[in-house]
Amino acid sequence: MAKKKNQDAMDLKSQRPKRSLWRRVVDFALTDVNTIVEGGLDDAAIERLEQVLLEADFGIDVALELVGELERAVERGQIKSELDLRQLLGDRIRAFLTVADVEPVAHELRRGDSLGVVLVLGVNGVGKTTTVAKLAHALQARGDKVIMAAADTFRAGAQAQLKTWADRIGAGFVGGGDGADPASVAFDAIEAARARDSDWVLVDTAGRLHTQSDLMKELVKIDRVLGRQVEGAPHERLLVVDATSGQNVINQARQFGSALPLTGLVLAKFDSSARAGTVVSVVRELDVPVRFLGTGESVEDLDPFSADDYVGKILAADE
Repeated sequence: MAKKKNQDAMDLKSQRPKRSLWRRVVDFALTDVNTIVEGGLDDAAIERLEQVLLEADFGIDVALELVGELERAVERGQIKSELDLRQLLGDRIRAFLTVADVEPVAHELRRGDSLGVVLVLGVNGVGKTTTVAKLAHALQARGDKVIMAAADTFRAGAQAQLKTWADRIGAGFVGGGDGADPASVAFDAIEAARARDSDWVLVDTAGRLHTQSDLMKELVKIDRVLGRQVEGAPHERLLVVDATSGQNVINQARQFGSALPLTGLVLAKFDSSARAGTVVSVVRELDVPVRFLGTGESVEDLDPFSADDYVGKILAADE
């Protein structure tokens, strides 16, 4: 009986609508904006607000800066309503994301007459291969021809997984045998793209080798081979990260960014009500723009990142 009650409680909880960051700020941290307008922010309210922001993975520096800005606005008499408060938080978060509000590769990358090459990076399990398929689908939707290159030759099933996606969406595919040189797969993909008059090569890579240094050396080698084959390649180095992993996203971006200059991030498994601050933390600390948000399992579930849309989601008043 107790087990059934616990399960019923879990089911009920899962059915409740998830609250936006804004609702958590108001419901838990501030409660009554009129009280704040009249008496300012007391220590308890400040502590609760910091807690909400940290739980949303904004990071300590960003959380303190947001709270400090709010304190100063209250002292200056600039906060007179919930709308004023939401506007202030939105403006500050949007400012943090300025570098991220760029057009994504699948829409605005200009290649001239050359082949476009995208190197997709990330640790195993973050949704990297699925993201490659989503990018390929988006490029094909605008009429481009795409080849997907399976340069992860170390993980069992990685080649088959990407081949399945390629067959499903009608993209070209180039792979290699288990344990083959990943750089040679990238080389072959470029040759195949030229032979088939393709517009893009999307290179899926390994996310783990025997040691981290081995992985980074392999990725650098692939990058170098691509650069020798096509001028300016790879034109994008996109790091795919799991948005639900919070501050681990920053650590991963630092590790991959130390080996190769990243041009953007893709936040897979994104849920604006869960880890809203992850985006802000990455951009603020590493100055790497977010290009896409992966919002589901379907091949269409890849949204170009927009700072305005993002702030609108996490500060939605009716969730």
